[in-house]
Amino acid sequence: MTTLQSVPALGTHPASGSLPSRAETREQLSRATYDLLVIGGGILGISTAWHAAQSGLRVALVDAGDFAGATSSASSKLLHGGLRYLQTGAVKLVAENHFERRAVSREVAPHLANPLTFYLPVYKGGPHGAAKLGAGVFAYSALSAFGDGVGHVISPAKAQRDVPELRTDGLKAVAVYRDDQMNDARMALMTVRAAVDAGAVVLNHAAVTGLRFTRGRVTGAELKDSTDGTEFGVDARLVLNATGPWVDHLRKMEDPNAAPSIRLSKGAHLVLKRTRPWRAALATPIDKYRITFALPWEDMLLLGTTDEEYEGDPADVSVTEADTAQILDEAAFSIKDQQLSRDLITYSFAGLRVLPGGPGDTSKAKRETVVTEGRGGMLSVAGGKWTTFRHIGRTVMNKLAALPGHPLAEDMEPMNRLPRKLPLPGIANPNAVAHRLLIDGPAPGPRMAPDTARHLATHYGSLAFDIARLANENPELAERVHPDAPEIWAQVAYARDHEWAETADDVLRRRTTLTIRGLATDDVREGVEKLLADRD
Repeated sequence: MTTLQSVPALGTHPASGSLPSRAETREQLSRATYDLLVIGGGILGISTAWHAAQSGLRVALVDAGDFAGATSSASSKLLHGGLRYLQTGAVKLVAENHFERRAVSREVAPHLANPLTFYLPVYKGGPHGAAKLGAGVFAYSALSAFGDGVGHVISPAKAQRDVPELRTDGLKAVAVYRDDQMNDARMALMTVRAAVDAGAVVLNHAAVTGLRFTRGRVTGAELKDSTDGTEFGVDARLVLNATGPWVDHLRKMEDPNAAPSIRLSKGAHLVLKRTRPWRAALATPIDKYRITFALPWEDMLLLGTTDEEYEGDPADVSVTEADTAQILDEAAFSIKDQQLSRDLITYSFAGLRVLPGGPGDTSKAKRETVVTEGRGGMLSVAGGKWTTFRHIGRTVMNKLAALPGHPLAEDMEPMNRLPRKLPLPGIANPNAVAHRLLIDGPAPGPRMAPDTARHLATHYGSLAFDIARLANENPELAERVHPDAPEIWAQVAYARDHEWAETADDVLRRRTTLTIRGLATDDVREGVEKLLADRD
């Protein structure tokens, strides 16, 4: 690993356009009255802030941790129509999900989404027969207007050519369909950038310590900057509680007698090194309702997920030994043993699904978004799924426009007058970006490695050229952070100055893939912390 010398913040370069300091952002938040204060920097809060800023409102967004620091970076990494929803007859929901999936993957963020072929194996004695699954994937593709081809059935031999670790004992047939995949943390971060580009003011690592009230109405929040302990406040005409698993905690700040509104379901995942290349994903039925996934992702294999009720502190959610055993046991239905060795596990993570309150099995509960208004006028939004993040943002904005008395309506542009498919920053053809990165390297120096070029293109789009420019200007930043990963040190400096990275985990877990690859070593962490400390 390269030992970095002191690399100053990009803000020392007059044309860098780096972010304001945290002190400057706190001052900006403190001295204005915002139309909307969004508390919670998961994808629901981020999307709402993006849409609100687009509509012309003065918007602030804060989060106690990092953007997408909890559940929003602990998903199955899919943009999908929801094949299992056909089982419950939710045809309209699947069609709507497909519309959003296609919009994101083709027009909003083609640089951050990748098409992925799914194989759905049909085993002797399994919960579904080949004819039923064949009809299911055909209907699924029809609801996507056959935009990704026609769902069909193939032979086990053909499937094994694309998934060499596919278990073929008792395998009768394989149904085929297509969805899309993403790096959820990167998608969330680009949406934060879009919100800021539209005028929002954002600050991570700023925890709410209390709410502000004016004549019984919630009109802001008291905050504490966890990086240095500074306390400050934000005034707002309306406050939106988008804190995900913590939504009821904030509701009790508004009204100590507020009844619970949600329940939580834990979803755990494992990340493993791949023993051989995979050209398709597996979606294996476990029972009538549940599917377990095996997804080629970031050169690794992602397994999961679980679905069980969770009643503990959301901050304590983790992957247990029981979770690991369950995921590996379920994966073994369709994957050979050599790919499921515990020695191959590089990382595990768990997130919490926010479901409407009520009885019943969490695996059968609807993934719907609920917007409620508290006695102090604070709106709370909870639930939903990653695929429909733009739709959720629009839904919340329509709710804001329709509030009694229409307090914000006269100041905001109606959603139906705004572009429905506004792209995220960096939109570009990632293949073209990778090609340019490979051929446009510095004349006297070594060219960029192909895996690094591809990684930058598919995680930053055209913004990758800014990172390449940093690497060209400072050869130390062109070095790999770890020899077994595609990331280079320029990404760390870029995360520091343009992507709100404050801690080593912000960089290693969410702005790069080093943690999920099992490469966040002590030396790597020390180097990242050193570069972050060179901010000023």
